[in-house]
Amino acid sequence: MRATMIHAAGDIRLSEVPDPTMQADSDAIIKVLAGCVCGSDLWSYRGENEVSEPHTIGHECIGVVEEVGSGVRDFSPGDFVIVPFCHADNTCPHCAVGMHSVCDNLGFTVSGQAEFARVTQADGSLVRLDGVPDDSMIPSVLALSDVMPTGWHAARSARVGAGHTVVVVGDGAVGLCGVLAASQMGAERVIAMSRHESRQKIARSFGATEIVAERGEEAAERVADLTSGVGADAVLECVGNGQAMETALRVARPGATVGFVGVPHGIELPVRTMFRRNVGLAGGMAPVRAYLPGLLELVVSGAIDPGPVFDAVMPLDDVAEAYRAMDERRAIKVLVRP
Repeated sequence: MRATMIHAAGDIRLSEVPDPTMQADSDAIIKVLAGCVCGSDLWSYRGENEVSEPHTIGHECIGVVEEVGSGVRDFSPGDFVIVPFCHADNTCPHCAVGMHSVCDNLGFTVSGQAEFARVTQADGSLVRLDGVPDDSMIPSVLALSDVMPTGWHAARSARVGAGHTVVVVGDGAVGLCGVLAASQMGAERVIAMSRHESRQKIARSFGATEIVAERGEEAAERVADLTSGVGADAVLECVGNGQAMETALRVARPGATVGFVGVPHGIELPVRTMFRRNVGLAGGMAPVRAYLPGLLELVVSGAIDPGPVFDAVMPLDDVAEAYRAMDERRAIKVLVRP
């Protein structure tokens, strides 16, 4: 099959690789109808994560079941499914409390930017739709494999509630989905931090009531001005670097919680300051499978539409350009069609 491989920082190639095969009777093979490039893929592309040897890349996809293992009971070839980026059995003690991302039998999609992908723990991981959705629905459904549940996890972890003032740090796809999640959860004010007009426009369409274009200390001062010196009731940190975390903690009011879902790089927590101000930190890797059924219902009903985070569509042949476009911030998130 054709699959995206990363060979080194900045070196993305579409290559011929062996088709994925069954490795356990709980596996399923999915024919990918749509995948995408994630902001977290850029950590490796930019050299922040070491690439010790060439490997396939891409963890978000939707498609049709091609083959199932002998132990799979709930899915059959021909089913259209959403593939959570992290796979779970949905039966272990951690899954039972909604923490599917730390399942005892955790697995991951490793070839979402390809023609086929293997899913471990298929019965526990996959979510089926009734038939292949209309083409106009593909972006919103694909967003449910990672970015929408991740933005939702940030909001849930930050304990967003009705009437809250929420600050969202990060204007990538996850941050924008965090804006949508906070709005859906009843936040009265959603302050999105963004310096890019195209992203600001989407943020406003998702429910942002105010935009803060400043960064660092100036951003914190701006939020203080907007909240009469109080700060935010909840903060969503959707980037993963030190500056973003520092800003998130600074704009949180005493007693608030920062929901963090950005993959951490170079973050040092000011624990003593957090202790003094009673500011909490919660979150981590999103338990996508826990949120999927509810979020799918919201998408199908039209209550939410995360699809606009995909502002570019490219064929799999152009996947290297998809990475360049996101790295250079010419695109928020690129949908890739095999």
